[in-house]
Amino acid sequence: MKDIVERLSDYDTLKKVYHENDAEHPYPSASALREIVDITRSILFPGYFGSPTFDLETLSYHIGVNVERLNTLLRAQVYAGLSFEPAENAIMNDKTLKHKAAIIAESFVNRLPQMRETLVSDVEAAYLGDPAAKSYAEIILCYPAIKAISNHRIAHELLLLGVPLVPRMISEMAHSETGIDIHPGATIGKYFTIDHGTGVVIGETAIIGDHVKLYQGVTLGAKSFPLDENGNPIKNLPRHPIIEDNVVIYSNATVLGRITVGEGAVIGGNIWVTNDVEKGAKIVQYKRG
Repeated sequence: MKDIVERLSDYDTLKKVYHENDAEHPYPSASALREIVDITRSILFPGYFGSPTFDLETLSYHIGVNVERLNTLLRAQVYAGLSFEPAENAIMNDKTLKHKAAIIAESFVNRLPQMRETLVSDVEAAYLGDPAAKSYAEIILCYPAIKAISNHRIAHELLLLGVPLVPRMISEMAHSETGIDIHPGATIGKYFTIDHGTGVVIGETAIIGDHVKLYQGVTLGAKSFPLDENGNPIKNLPRHPIIEDNVVIYSNATVLGRITVGEGAVIGGNIWVTNDVEKGAKIVQYKRG
């Protein structure tokens, strides 16, 4: 046993997967982030999540309590995320980092009304696009796409505000729950819906317009990426598709590279697309005669 412990403690074997914890600067907490997501959902969809015992007369009070709680929790987790990225924040002292975290948390809270407006459009798109849906309540409570999209909307806003690590943790929570993998860096317009959803992958630099519908198994991925002089992938290059407004992509289609799928185009199931698709085009499989 002693030999095993020594081998497992050998720095040369663990240096690439080792993080030295600092009690003064804890890394982000998964349980706290889950609570943040839950509280945010209760604010965005009041009555469906959180306390079910309020009405319109007490709505403002309950939302106020939740907003205060959200701000407090988020400030701490943003601070943890900023502290976890010492290379970018090394020049800041602890007081400055905490002040930055407070500003970011407040900025996120200020974006909640806009976020709700966008999510309402997503719920409407799911309801109108699925004849099996009986009510908005069913969409909000049952559809995995809304869970994944709401997590993405939260994560994306935090990423835009410059928060490290935390957005990816929030997106991966939805990924593990729903099987829908949306990178927080992806830009997604209003009235977005994913039917069924399992196996959908949307890459970091994908741009999706309004009124876009994806089916299960769709991949918006990268075809290839350049390497630096050391053979490592060059980061932050646009490498995922641009999907314009009113596009439908059916199940198990794979769309790769920085290509554009034009407005109103339809891509059929099980299609491999690596070139631009013209506006209004229909790309489907066909049987050879």
